[in-house]
Amino acid sequence: MTSMDNPKGRWGDLQSRTASAVVMVLVGGAAVIWGGLPFAALVVVSSGLMLWELARMTAPGRPWINAAVGGLGAVVLAVLVMALELPRDFLVAVPLLALAPVAGLQGERGDRGIFLAYGLALMLAGAGLLSLRATGGAATILWLVLVVGASDVMGYFAGRSLGGPKFWPAVSPKKTWSGTVAGWLGAAIVGLGFVLITGAGWGLIILSPVIALAGQLGDIVESWIKRRSGVKDSSSLIPGHGGVLDRFDALAGAVLAVLVLGLLVDLPLPEMGN
Repeated sequence: MTSMDNPKGRWGDLQSRTASAVVMVLVGGAAVIWGGLPFAALVVVSSGLMLWELARMTAPGRPWINAAVGGLGAVVLAVLVMALELPRDFLVAVPLLALAPVAGLQGERGDRGIFLAYGLALMLAGAGLLSLRATGGAATILWLVLVVGASDVMGYFAGRSLGGPKFWPAVSPKKTWSGTVAGWLGAAIVGLGFVLITGAGWGLIILSPVIALAGQLGDIVESWIKRRSGVKDSSSLIPGHGGVLDRFDALAGAVLAVLVLGLLVDLPLPEMGN
């Protein structure tokens, strides 16, 4: 009997996954709503840990250097937190985001380009979260998190229950079309909820699945890096979820999509105070 036929095998990680999710929701939700230093600290620490996990995957066997790279990434974002109080200085500080990924190139081999590109993307996503919280308030961040969360939860249950054709089997063998489409539907529902609650434009209902797709692609990119590196999880820091990068890769992709699209068009983002 295969694990797909065995309910226990199919849902075996649900208990630990749920327990960890509850803790993340409580801590993360409080930080997002509170804003200020608690939110900034959460973003800084999480970004540093993700950069450390990326360094571990692309260049194993050098723990002290990898830890230093993650720490440097956190320090750079901490500098940006202070620069957020001075908008002009923030623009000047943004190039510093490349500092940690470039520093981590020493000792890299075949994965130098991957580490540099993905590491810079993670740093940009962290800075983007800080900027979006400062300009759009808690509503924008809550919308982002809930879009990614709904996409992940709907995709998880639909994919496990319905199965069906794989979305991109060569890169992410577990991701199915049923789960992917269910994720888009869940994101659209979240978008509708924020339209009704915050008065955001109706375009948010269309934007939400687009951002969910960006999050799914962020998850796929990290899956590709893990397969290339021969690891199952980026680390084991979060029971049931793997590493910090395993949990927030989709959020990073979603944030980057908002930043890029925001440069091209006026996005109907929800705003409701700070």
